[in-house]
Amino acid sequence: MKIIKDICYGKYDFDRRKLDIYLPDAEEFPVFIYFHGGGLEWGEKTLIKTAATELANKGIAVVSANYSLYPDAVYPDFIRDAAAAVAWTKKHINEYGKCKHFYVGGSSAGGYLSMMLCFDKKYLAPHKLTPMDFDGFIHDAGQPTNHFNVLRERGIDSRRVIIDESAPLYHIGTASEYPHMLFIVSDNDMEGRLEQTQLLLATLRHFRYDENKFEMRLMHGEHCEYVGKEGVFSKIIADFIEKS
Repeated sequence: MKIIKDICYGKYDFDRRKLDIYLPDAEEFPVFIYFHGGGLEWGEKTLIKTAATELANKGIAVVSANYSLYPDAVYPDFIRDAAAAVAWTKKHINEYGKCKHFYVGGSSAGGYLSMMLCFDKKYLAPHKLTPMDFDGFIHDAGQPTNHFNVLRERGIDSRRVIIDESAPLYHIGTASEYPHMLFIVSDNDMEGRLEQTQLLLATLRHFRYDENKFEMRLMHGEHCEYVGKEGVFSKIIADFIEKS
């Protein structure tokens, strides 16, 4: 396994638009494209280093990307960055080996980004991609309603529960199908996160999407505390990739 650091995926060499590749010692591999958490205002691509190293040692490549953050960013800069990172991986990962299967995911704020890429097709469209160009999405503890810091940017109380075009939940029902999806959330997560995730799943069922293609994994503990634990997050990801 080797790590290739700080590859620029944007048009300009902006420090936040860089990614790392955790490359397995294999000629052929699936790839998991990951976005870190941090409330859209902090966080680094190295936050998944433990799980990414474990996944690479299991033969799964990991691309971990930084993206624009508050206060320098405004909505939807960070979503556009996420789309650009995914598109870069689709275009260039085969320069590092043979990759046929692509998965996208993120934790917390990164889970919000992965959901926006999955449910609002306008972000991948400029790159001539759709969510169905990917084998699966892992949405880890993302906010399905308007992200609290997007509300703060708009001068709205961040505790409000609002669903408009900046909310992943708003877009469910606009696509004929979705790829396989795994939703992860904790029983002692951030306030309302479990209930909002359950509402998203209920909405998928209401539109009669194939229930065999989505599932929820309920973790025990606090918000995303499992991400950095050895052998935990990597196993969840590897198991999902193996069966999807």
